[in-house]
Amino acid sequence: MACPDVDVVLSDIARTYLRLHLTTDIGPIRLRRLKEHFGTLDAVSEASLTQLERVKSVGRQVAESIFRSRSNGAVDEEVARAAKLGLRIICLEDDEYPRPLLHTPDPPPCLYMRGRWEPTDSVAIAIVGTRRCSQYGREQALRFGEMLGAAGFTIVSGLARGVDGYAHRGALQGGGRTVAVLGCGLSSIYPAEHATLADEIAGAGAIVTEMPIEVGPEAKNFPKRNRIIAGLSLGVIIIEAGKKSGALITARLANEYNREVFALPGRVDHPQHTAGTHALIRDGGAKLITCLADVLDELQDVGEIMRRETDGSTGDADVGCTQHGAPIPKLSPQEQSVWDAITAGAEDTDAIVSGTPLETAQVMASLTSLQIKGILRQLPNGKFTRRG
Repeated sequence: MACPDVDVVLSDIARTYLRLHLTTDIGPIRLRRLKEHFGTLDAVSEASLTQLERVKSVGRQVAESIFRSRSNGAVDEEVARAAKLGLRIICLEDDEYPRPLLHTPDPPPCLYMRGRWEPTDSVAIAIVGTRRCSQYGREQALRFGEMLGAAGFTIVSGLARGVDGYAHRGALQGGGRTVAVLGCGLSSIYPAEHATLADEIAGAGAIVTEMPIEVGPEAKNFPKRNRIIAGLSLGVIIIEAGKKSGALITARLANEYNREVFALPGRVDHPQHTAGTHALIRDGGAKLITCLADVLDELQDVGEIMRRETDGSTGDADVGCTQHGAPIPKLSPQEQSVWDAITAGAEDTDAIVSGTPLETAQVMASLTSLQIKGILRQLPNGKFTRRG
């Protein structure tokens, strides 16, 4: 994977991705099909019009768009805009690209970023809900953001009015990291009244979007934003959502990605705020929570480790097998499966997933647990290695 200097807007491989990302009618799935068909992005760039047309779901019109993109100045113009705004553009093959997104069906080929994504941000919980929240919703978004942030989780949300904004503020108050995912470009912050909050988030986490810099806030882009929120997180908390709330889209996607989904109960006489969350709980689409312990319990191994970190306790002193004479803490069955795959030679996330019978989300959680237990570390190139 590429590893661009933080002062560089984008790596060489990201420039290649960006050209296709900026091409009309090329989204994550078409780009993946192009790469799979030709083998490399360089081969896509060199393919003839006839060859491009043969790719599934491309056709003449899209092929012509790809052809035209080779000679226009869109990439240079976009890079200049990013440099002026202090942004970086990272792609699927860059080391800094968030690992959890790589294991979703349609990860964004490019992400625009203010701030920085850290490996520890993979231990993330999303908090989302209605823009027109009640006083209760504001209080609970702030409360859960602060509790989870102080416990070591990165809080992911959408910087929207209402629940999202208070979740970010709670994380900052708890001294934690937070990531805001936008449904528009970073030429300006939407909503405008969150500009100062965005600056604070960029200093204690990151603001990310897949939208080109000049794209404005359009309703059609917010479901795309929601899939990134779900993909970045181990679990999603829904705080106040009506029947048609966009937060329910995030909940559905989280379930599809095998993430945990939680919902906070609210007042039954305020259906505009609670009809969606109560329906999720009733239909089994979300687990009812009222406190931090409820979230930690559902996260199992990761939750137990985070609980011990928060309590300042060392937990159970039991140890299991040893490697080269060094004691290894007792591992759960999931952790043991991941540990065995790494011991057998798997180094990157894809290889580890392939070497276990676990779901991707379970592997990500176990990798986090093993790092927290101090027996595994992640190298700068993204690969994992045993300590000692």
